[in-house]
Amino acid sequence: MKNPPLLKIYIGFSTVYLLLLLSGYESFDLFLKPILIPLLGFGVYFYKKFPSKNTLLTALLFSWIGDVILLFADIAEIYFILGLVAFLLSHLVYCVLFNKQTKTQNKKKRTLFLIGSLVIASYLIGMLTVLLPSLGELKIPVIVYASVISFMLLLAFNGFLIWKKPGNQYVFIGAVMFVISDSILAINKFYAPIEKSSFFIMLTYLVAQYLIVIGILKLNSGLTVATESKKI
Repeated sequence: MKNPPLLKIYIGFSTVYLLLLLSGYESFDLFLKPILIPLLGFGVYFYKKFPSKNTLLTALLFSWIGDVILLFADIAEIYFILGLVAFLLSHLVYCVLFNKQTKTQNKKKRTLFLIGSLVIASYLIGMLTVLLPSLGELKIPVIVYASVISFMLLLAFNGFLIWKKPGNQYVFIGAVMFVISDSILAINKFYAPIEKSSFFIMLTYLVAQYLIVIGILKLNSGLTVATESKKI
C-alpha cells in the first residue's frame, strides 16, 4: 500500500510545525495546528472505500475539534474541559474502530494478553495515583478519560495479537504514542512543568495519529478487492 499524497503532505507540515515548536515559536499554533489532522482526514477520505472508513474519519474529526478547542485553553478552564470531552469522544470512536477490524489470527494468546492487560492496568493506577492529589474538581473527568484511553490501548494491544502484519504493529505503536502524549500533557498540567512540553506532546500526538491511520489503511488494504472479487 502506497501512502496517499495528502499523508505525505501531513508529514511535511508536521515536521515544519514541530521545528517551530522546538524553536520556541508556539504562536504558530493558531495557523498550523488546525490544518494538520484535516490533512490526515482528507487522505483517508480520498482513499478507496473500506468497511470502517467512516468510523476512522469520525475519530479524526473529534480529534481535530479537540485540537482547535485546546488552542484557547489558556483563556479559560472551560476550553480545556471541552477539549478533553472532544478527545474522550475521539478515543471512544477509536475503541469502536479497533473492535471493527478483521481478526486474522485464530490462535489464542491468552498469556500475552493477560500480561499486557496487567501492564496497562498498572500504568492507569500509577498515573492516577500521581495525578489525583492535584486534580481538584477535575478528578472524575480525568479518571474517566484515563480509563477510556487505557481501554483504547488495551484494544490496540489485543489487535496487535490478532490482526495481520504490519497494520497491527502500526496501530499498537500509534496507540502507545497517544497514551504517552496524553500522559505528558497531564503531568505537565497537573503535576510538574516539563521543559518543551508542547513539542513533546505534539510530537507524540502527531506520530500517534499518523501511525493509527496508516495501520488501519494497511489492515483494510485488501478488503475492497476481496469483496469485489466475490461479486465477480
